[in-house]
Amino acid sequence: MSGEVRVLVYHAATDHESVRLAYQRVSQRMRDVPGLLGNDLLGAVRDSRGFLVMSRWADLDAFLTWEAGPDHRDTTAPLRPFRDERFDPPFGVYQVVDSF
Repeated sequence: MSGEVRVLVYHAATDHESVRLAYQRVSQRMRDVPGLLGNDLLGAVRDSRGFLVMSRWADLDAFLTWEAGPDHRDTTAPLRPFRDERFDPPFGVYQVVDSF
């Protein structure tokens, strides 16, 4: 079993380029965060407004430490206006229990 964690944050927008640019700004700001292994911006196939940012973390402690830190809100601020409030909450945290 892996200790890795995936964090999924749901977004919605009709302006795809604005979401992509905000994602790139956030990703640049987070490039040196300890424990962050990487992230992806995914576009929903069946919902032209739907986006998902999936980040990969070394373990839950790394994510929780960053999330509780002073830079969390400022770092992710460019994407916050696009949060998809159809989901409550608009994010999920999942631990990898098996993989191939």
